[in-house]
Amino acid sequence: MILIPAIDLKDGKCVRLRQGVMEDDTVFSDDPLEIAQRWVDAGARRLHMVDLNGAFEGKPVNAEPVRRIADAFPDLPIQVGGGIRNAETVEAYLDAGVKWCILGTKAVREPHFVSEICLAFPGHIIVGLDAKDGKVAVEGWSKLSRHDVIDMAQHFENDGVDSIVYTDISRDGMMQGVNVEATAKLANAVRIPVIASGGITNIDDVRRLCEVESDNIIGAITGRAIYEGTLDLAEGQKLADELSA
Repeated sequence: MILIPAIDLKDGKCVRLRQGVMEDDTVFSDDPLEIAQRWVDAGARRLHMVDLNGAFEGKPVNAEPVRRIADAFPDLPIQVGGGIRNAETVEAYLDAGVKWCILGTKAVREPHFVSEICLAFPGHIIVGLDAKDGKVAVEGWSKLSRHDVIDMAQHFENDGVDSIVYTDISRDGMMQGVNVEATAKLANAVRIPVIASGGITNIDDVRRLCEVESDNIIGAITGRAIYEGTLDLAEGQKLADELSA
């Protein structure tokens, strides 16, 4: 299992939100490229980037820092989400050097779009399912849908998505520990890889996720914990490697 540092972009800056609330943000740096360099130096094998403004506006707003980071680290796999609502945006990101585009609200609201985009860009599409109490949230987590997260994951698996990023939004940015049980339940219900997200706080969360890694969980996105220092990225990855050996 790999630990995937998150770089969340708001107004061109690297921030973290609590439970997806745009007004409840902490600015960690004015220079996302500098932050990316920090995580590369710590041994990051993949990067997770989110255009927070884009998620709310429905179109890319912070694409430029994403392009700068992709240019600076051409060998680093990058996955990006937030405001990706059409094929043109996917193509632009892939052309810029991004490896995967993450679909969220658009996937839930228009499921047929996922099958079409997977045909157009095979192997490059991830669906992000953000859930609370088993129901999928949309529009930057501001609304809960009626859709069951496992049903939707199985549907998108059949459409050909590369993997699922699963976020428990009740824990994201709250430093309360990852929801291992819900993540493992989802991973057991699909054959494609699942990436855990939301609530990773310390090395114990890494250990707990690795215990269920055989349940299809290939990675864990970490944000606030590595920025505030409750989890050391290099130390966490070393443990994950040892437990996966």
